[in-house]
Amino acid sequence: MSPQTTGRRILAIIFVFGCAAVAWFTLGASLVHRSEASDRQLSSDVKTLWGGSHQQPAPQVWWIERALVTEEAVDKTSEGQPFVRQVRSEVEVRHPLPLLSSLVTVDLDLEHRRKGLLWYDVYTVVFDGRYRVRAPDGEARKVRLHFAFPTSEAMYDGFRVRIGDREAAPATTIGDGITIEIDAEPGEELPIEIGYRSRGLDRWSYSFQESGVAQVRDFHLAMTTDFADIDFPEGCLSPTAKTPLDGGWKLAWEFDNLVTGKQVGLDLPNRLNPGPLAARITFFAPVSLLFFITVLVILGILRRRNLHPMHFFFLSAAFFAFHLLLAYLVDHVDIHVAFAIASAVSVFLVVSYLRVVGGDRFAFRQAGLAQLVYLVLFNYAFFFEGYTGLTVTVGSVVTLFVLMRLTAPVDWGQAIGPAKKAVPEAAA
Repeated sequence: MSPQTTGRRILAIIFVFGCAAVAWFTLGASLVHRSEASDRQLSSDVKTLWGGSHQQPAPQVWWIERALVTEEAVDKTSEGQPFVRQVRSEVEVRHPLPLLSSLVTVDLDLEHRRKGLLWYDVYTVVFDGRYRVRAPDGEARKVRLHFAFPTSEAMYDGFRVRIGDREAAPATTIGDGITIEIDAEPGEELPIEIGYRSRGLDRWSYSFQESGVAQVRDFHLAMTTDFADIDFPEGCLSPTAKTPLDGGWKLAWEFDNLVTGKQVGLDLPNRLNPGPLAARITFFAPVSLLFFITVLVILGILRRRNLHPMHFFFLSAAFFAFHLLLAYLVDHVDIHVAFAIASAVSVFLVVSYLRVVGGDRFAFRQAGLAQLVYLVLFNYAFFFEGYTGLTVTVGSVVTLFVLMRLTAPVDWGQAIGPAKKAVPEAAA
């Protein structure tokens, strides 16, 4: 084959590669759209069934003082002349009572639920909080306790809230929480008990007050999880102690006298989502095909038997079959099973085709091995978050080393350089 013909074939192969890349980007965009549409449609359903993210604020306690205040009001005389008059009214003045101690226990049980192309990390939480406050000295006062629920999108089973000997009456709505009022003796120490069992989604957190900076005294929060993969959201305090359990953790936050505007919380582990993963693999497909085509072109030059651009068209279609199968299998089977089926089908298409084109050795030992590395291995690295880039980098360096060693003796001017003009017979 003349160098001029080889150059034209390389240009044709580049055109085939560009068309395949457009097809992959179109498939990847459709996967992203399907995943986002599925999340918009199903996330509200999951929140309805399991509740939203829990952000549990600490209870707020205050005592009530009734005071007379004088205000100025503008009125008019019978002749229509304005005048200012004094108006006295009785108002309630809030005086916050700090929590003397907080002893909170939280048990989190994780359960992943799949909806469409996405997994949702839902959990069951058992909350128990025991607090102490002290009524003001001097005289008997009315003390109020307000407990705000972590979310209005959840159900609370076994709910109880009590201050002193007074228990909250059954609530008809949970939107604004529950408020209890009792009469407290001067300097009386009041115990507070709060507990419930509920279900939530994605994240659980505890705030020392609803907003702003809070001062916390004698605070103890113990959290038990049945999962080992834990993470702490941004803006949350890390635990002061961690004890591994069988398949989980026991976490503790203990502070004697803390002033902070941060929260205590835990971000529950996410399961590998098939939709976004399949989209990332699809967008990466042109890189895999580029490595595969480069290896086959170099081997063709070395063996002096180049594949025709139509061969590369069908090979690109076999690569595309992998991603097309993966994109629509993840709706119905586990992502690992879908990956295995798509890989087996694509490898079978390539190997069975190249056995006819170039023989068993070329099909199995060269093209088949290259496809296992650049299609299967490179794409499977996406299952291990954080190692995808390293896997591709190592594969690229090894590929570069092998190709440099194989092509070092090649005269590229003879292989793909411009063809020399033929000498006319008369001149010869």
